[in-house]
Parts: sequence; structure tokens; C-alpha cells
Amino acid sequence: MTDIDLNRVSADDWDEMTNPRPEGCDFDRVVEAALSRRGFMSGLLAFGSGAAAMATGLAPLGAGAAEGGRFAFTPIAAQTDHTIHVPDGYEWKILARWGDPLFPGAPSFDHATGGDAATADRIFGENTDGMESFVVEGRQLIAVNHEYTNRDVNLPHAENGVPTSLDDVRKLQKLQGVTVMELREGDAGWAVVTDSPYNRRITHLSPMRIAGPAAGHDLLRTEADPTGKAALGTFNNCGSGRTPWGTYLTCEENFNGYFGSSAKAEDQKPVQLDRGYARYGIGPDGWGYDYHKWDARFDTAQNPNEPLRAGWVVEIDPADPESVPVKHTGLGRFKHENAEVALAPDGRVVVYMGDDERGEFLYRFVSNGTYTPGGPTEALLDDGTLYVAKFHEDGTGEWLALTPETTGMVSLAEVLIFAREAGSAVGATTMDRPEWVAANPHAPEAYCCLTNNKNRGVKPNAGGDETPVGGPNPRETNKYGQIVRWRPEGGDHAADGFAWDIYVMAGNPEVYPNNAYGGSDNITAGNMFNSPDGMAFDSAGIVWIQTDGKDSNEGEFAGMGNNQMLAGDPVTGEIARFMTGPKGSEVTGLTWSADRRAMFVGIQHPDAPFPDGEGRLPRSSIVVVTRSDGAVLG
Repeated sequence: MTDIDLNRVSADDWDEMTNPRPEGCDFDRVVEAALSRRGFMSGLLAFGSGAAAMATGLAPLGAGAAEGGRFAFTPIAAQTDHTIHVPDGYEWKILARWGDPLFPGAPSFDHATGGDAATADRIFGENTDGMESFVVEGRQLIAVNHEYTNRDVNLPHAENGVPTSLDDVRKLQKLQGVTVMELREGDAGWAVVTDSPYNRRITHLSPMRIAGPAAGHDLLRTEADPTGKAALGTFNNCGSGRTPWGTYLTCEENFNGYFGSSAKAEDQKPVQLDRGYARYGIGPDGWGYDYHKWDARFDTAQNPNEPLRAGWVVEIDPADPESVPVKHTGLGRFKHENAEVALAPDGRVVVYMGDDERGEFLYRFVSNGTYTPGGPTEALLDDGTLYVAKFHEDGTGEWLALTPETTGMVSLAEVLIFAREAGSAVGATTMDRPEWVAANPHAPEAYCCLTNNKNRGVKPNAGGDETPVGGPNPRETNKYGQIVRWRPEGGDHAADGFAWDIYVMAGNPEVYPNNAYGGSDNITAGNMFNSPDGMAFDSAGIVWIQTDGKDSNEGEFAGMGNNQMLAGDPVTGEIARFMTGPKGSEVTGLTWSADRRAMFVGIQHPDAPFPDGEGRLPRSSIVVVTRSDGAVLG
């Protein structure tokens, strides 16, 4: 997600997105071209034909519901209430809520105060997001992100949730970050094991190690850390990833919102202002968190390099609660959504990453070394090459290497610290807010949620790159979003070329029946949604899609209801609604128990009265979904 409101987080500043487009827009022909390619071009597959689908395991975009589809549920209708809905034959229950104890002696949740600063890192944090499952010594663990705080809820005593003391700031800093916790299934279902030796909270105050090509660079050095290799905290942890060697990747997204300045912008150092600040949205006000007024580390007038130490992918070892998390500079600095790890046929590690901001880029990292089970892994996320995607109108694409030679930048460290600038230098394709990437475990292909972009075709990105309509971004002022997928040359995720198509274009066929805003042919009145955000494949090859969009259920969004989770079949193109969240919430984060009989799903920023009822503070939560018959569901 992105664009956090000063007081209460929303998926986007949607009020600017509610002007309907007329039917018969002049760019419909571009959309038609994106959705109706046929055959092979230049030896690369341009997805669309039935023969191509058979050859690759991909479905034509226009494929509708298949007879005898692979979904083991009856799709549900859109909902607009304050609870969760799942299909008949499935059940859900709360697993963990903001404020639930994680350790022995931690306090029970206090609805009057939202808890205190002293114990804020001994409870389950706020606004769950990306999560992954691990088994350590036969124990079921999950690691889960806590992206940000709802300050008006978390600081109920403070006007508009604005901190009034260092104590308030410390509370917010401790509520965010990452939780690692053990789960156990008992007679009453799944629950958190509060006395587990593996339970851990990682916050804005936790020690981190900086690794990779930019570690130790002058731009990462501060008065508190003259080495440039030891940071504090991980910030705005959005999506996640899991390495083949069993570690957790947490991704720093809207880190800029925590920094502010006690000085005027023109008094800040030019290099940070021109390159590290303006392109990343770092300003003087601190987004209302006001950390900089109480904690000098976040005051850019005193510590101008500190924001350059955020915006990375962080690796955490859930099996070792004493381990120090590592910020991997080899993966580049931008507003990371998630980090999807795949292996090339030769064992090289490939990491796909989206930069979740309007008009920014889709990235890929390829390691120099290869992964061998039981072998060394320390350099596999830093020693390699960062690439950025270039999509062509003919359905092909290429990965452009980001190096000092290709970008004209002084050093590899600067390429990585200012990755957005590097992407602009090589002419990367500006995207409609690239969010989660998911790689199909059964076919060499990957998908990326492009959630929406009100600026498409209207204004450039923050770096001045134009945002033309076309390619994987076929609609002007894109309010609904789409999912792009690509297949690498030779089935090798490390190859430099790929073919691409659009798996689905979200839209409202009831409002726009003859228009590109009605969506692709696999969108109907029964499964329509907007703003695809989270995404993950299950072991059967079904892709699960989570949304973070407008839930007004009015105007252009009429009939879509609350945010939801849908299942998609990559082969047939069928998409079916499986779950709806409570009003005001985003459905985000998904993982499964080791036996695949439980699905863990995140519910972020719900409105009251979820989950505790009227008169209680709303609390972000993880819910566990199971089948009533106890069968596998993922």
C-alpha cells in the first residue's frame, strides 16, 4: 500500500479519483491491443492464443469461468458490513489482534488507552501486513509485518493522534516493525504460544546490520554510526518474502513519512535534497508522526543521512531470536512492496520487487553466486546485479542492468542508494504502482499487482519521467488497477528477456459495460473488484489476490463492496471471490500452516466495531481460515 493519510491510513487519496470517464475513450484501442495479442512474435510468446496458452500453461486473458473449475468453494457475494465472510464449508476466527500479549507477563489490551509505551514491544503490533510461515524444530512459526500505526486509535488521548511527548513517539515506534511468533493448534483451534522461545518483536528501535555494496558508504554514515554499517530500526514494513534457506524478508515501503526537519528545506544538504529527498517524498513535516520533534535521529536538519538508511529489504532469521536483522543494499533502495524469491535453473537467486508509488518501477535482482542447500547464503542477496523492467508494446520486455556504466552514476553504492534515479537513467517503464509480485511454483512465470494510478497519462512521476498510456498500463487515470504477468525467456527467471500479457484488468462492467473501465473479459458483476494489492500462490498453483481500494460501494465502485480476497486460476483465467473483509479494512498478508489446513490472513485498519464490538477500539488482526471438514485449503 502507499499514500498514508496524516491521520488515518487509506489506500489512496481516492477523492481525486471519482470523476467518471466517458464511454468510448480515445485510448480504448491501446487497451484492445494489450488484451488481444495472438501468436508468436520474434520467437517470444505474445500471450493470447489458445495454442500459446497450451504451450505455456497460461490462459488467454479473455478466458471466463471454466467448467468444473479448480476452486473448492462456491464464490461469495460482495459485502458491506463490519465483519468477515467466507464461503459455506469454511470458518474463520481471530488468531491475534493488535495489543494481544506475545510474552508471559505482557498486559491485556486496554481499550481506554490502547496500551503504554513501556510494554508496546511485548504485544502483537499494529496493522498487520505481509507474513510468511516457517517450521523450526517441528514448531509452527509465522513472521508478520506491522506496517504503520493508526495514530488516532493508538494515541486516543492525543488530538488527531499527534504525539505530545517522547513517550508517545516511543509507543508508536514499538508498535511497528515485525513479529515472529509460534502458533500451536489445540482443541479450540490455532493460538499464539506466548511462552515460546522464538517469539520476538523487531521495531523502529532494533539494531540492524547494513550489508552489501553500499554498506559503509559516506552517504550512510551518521554521527551515531560513523561506520555506515549499523542502523536502528526497520520502517513501514509492507510486503514480505521467504528465502529458500528459511529466512524472512521484510520490505520497507513508505519510510519517508517518519522523517521531518527542524530547519527550512533550503537549509538541508543539496545532495540529499535533490536526489535522496525530493524523489522519495522526504519533507519537513513528518506526516504527523512528528518523530523529528522528539527524537533527533529523525530530524533531517541534524541527521541528513538517516533517511538514506531506510527503504531497504531486511532479512530476519526466525530460527534465531538473537540474530541481528540485515539490511541488504544489493536489493536497492526504494519503496519496497514485497520481495518474491525464485531460483534460476542454474541455482542463482532471483528477487522480484515492486516500487509502490505512482509511475515508479519494477525491479529484479540476480545473484552472482548460486544457492546450494546447506551452503553459504550470506552474499546471495547482495553480490549480484539489480535490474529494472522495460516493457515493449509488442508484448516483449527486457531487464535493464543498473550499473555505474549504464546509468552514468559515480559508483554502484550510489546506484543502489538512488535506485529510482538509476531506473530513470536507463529508461525503465513507469508503472501503475507495482505492488506484490508472485511467482508461479508450477510454471516459469510471475505476476505483479498494479494497484491503480490516478496520474497515468496526466502527470509525470516525481523524477519527471512521463507516464504515457500503453503497454502494461493501458488506461488513463487508472482507478481500478490490473495484474501484469510475464514469462522469462527459456523459462529462466535470470534471463534478460521476457514476454508479457495482462492477466486481469479490474473494473466495473455494470457502470462501464462498453468501456475499458469495465475490465477484462474475466471480470463480471459477480467477481468485480478494484485495486489489487497483495498476492500469493498456494501449493496447487492457485493465485490469491487481495485488494486495498475504495469500499464506498457507490458510483464507479458500486457493487464491489468491501475489500476482499479472490482466487485466480492462471490456466483458465477464472477469478472467484473467496473472502470479504470488514468495512474500512484492507485484506493483506497471507500464508498457510505447514499442513496446509489453515490459512492465515491479515485484516488491516478496520473500522469499529471490528473485532471486539461496539464501544471498543478497532484492532487490526490476523484471522485463521479453515475448512469445516478439516481438509487442505491451499
